[in-house]
Amino acid sequence: MSDGRRIGLLGGTFDPIHNGHLDAADAAQQRLALDDVLFVPSNVPPHRQAGPTASGYDRYALIALAIQDRPRYRASAMELERTGHSYTVDTLRRMQARGVRPSQMFFIIGTDAFAEIATWHRYPDVLDAANFAVIARPGTSLDRAVARTPALVSRIRNVDARSESTGIFLVEARTRDVSSTAIRAQLAAGQPIDDLVPAAVARYIAAHDLYGR
Repeated sequence: MSDGRRIGLLGGTFDPIHNGHLDAADAAQQRLALDDVLFVPSNVPPHRQAGPTASGYDRYALIALAIQDRPRYRASAMELERTGHSYTVDTLRRMQARGVRPSQMFFIIGTDAFAEIATWHRYPDVLDAANFAVIARPGTSLDRAVARTPALVSRIRNVDARSESTGIFLVEARTRDVSSTAIRAQLAAGQPIDDLVPAAVARYIAAHDLYGR
């Protein structure tokens, strides 16, 4: 896998996947010229007190449906196949074991999550395992995220830069203001989610009675 392809990785619980996830992936793919983007649903997310509501199988299926019209995007079960907490650093090292250099990988993360990066497992080592593509999210601007992580300013790179060392790339984007938590709440209340997720995702959730009352 060491052919020089630029690979994006978007991790998360995806409980369920929504349009905000797709907006972030699209922004990173286009601005950083990524050849592939892997959506990696977590098995046991370390930053959530409760486990995912939907099974790993259903969350993987929802991702596959959400990206079916995007040929550069793929769902990956690498974290679902592992037991224990799904730590990003372990996933990135597994990619390295497959022959992918850290400089080829771009871990896609929203500004809201990046502002908490200092709490992550194996921080700051995790920042050496891949590039980080920080995508602007509603409520947390790029400037605000950087202000909360002043120790990382020296790692920030221009989005057009090419280097064998890893860095942090700030990607300005308009991503829709939607969260999986809000979607679950709307479904539990019997409210529609058609404007929050791709149509195929909404159909699967309804057909399998996920996140119901």
